[in-house]
Amino acid sequence: MTNLDDLLQRVRAKAYATAEQQLPSPATAVEVAQAESTLGFSLPPLLVRLYREVANGGFGPDYQLLPLVGEGRTAVSVYREEREELADGAPHWPADVLPVLDWGCGMFAAVDCRSAEGAVLLFEPNGVDDEWSQAWYVDAEGLAGWLETWLSGTGWYEEDAGEDGGMRPWEAARQRLSASS
Repeated sequence: MTNLDDLLQRVRAKAYATAEQQLPSPATAVEVAQAESTLGFSLPPLLVRLYREVANGGFGPDYQLLPLVGEGRTAVSVYREEREELADGAPHWPADVLPVLDWGCGMFAAVDCRSAEGAVLLFEPNGVDDEWSQAWYVDAEGLAGWLETWLSGTGWYEEDAGEDGGMRPWEAARQRLSASS
């Protein structure tokens, strides 16, 4: 068994053990392919496996992963909304960055689908005036590490998480946003 297989087993176990209601069925290969076609980019393999092997959202840190596809609010629909919305005439959401979790108050966890490891970013727009690149932070270098943090209960969003001086800004934000205009 590979490390990712083990990780997915542990994620699945925690997802089902902590679910407040029945988790949705996993997404099908066809649904993932349709989502990627609609988005215009491929999803990182681990993200695909989460949606295909665990559930189509409804698990994960605090507010839980958005469903990839389906009725209502999905990762695909939120991505399209965020990409279409312009703040002060400027884009605030870069291409190929899929929102996967809505933290509330305009904040999102998002996966950089151009990143080999599927870097997880935090979009925190509160307090940003006009320089949208300042709203982007690196939450984890890769999706696997982000999931490990959730499994261990050590994420910044945990009630008893220690202060580590904050997240570092996402260095590529300014360039990626200017390429999006």
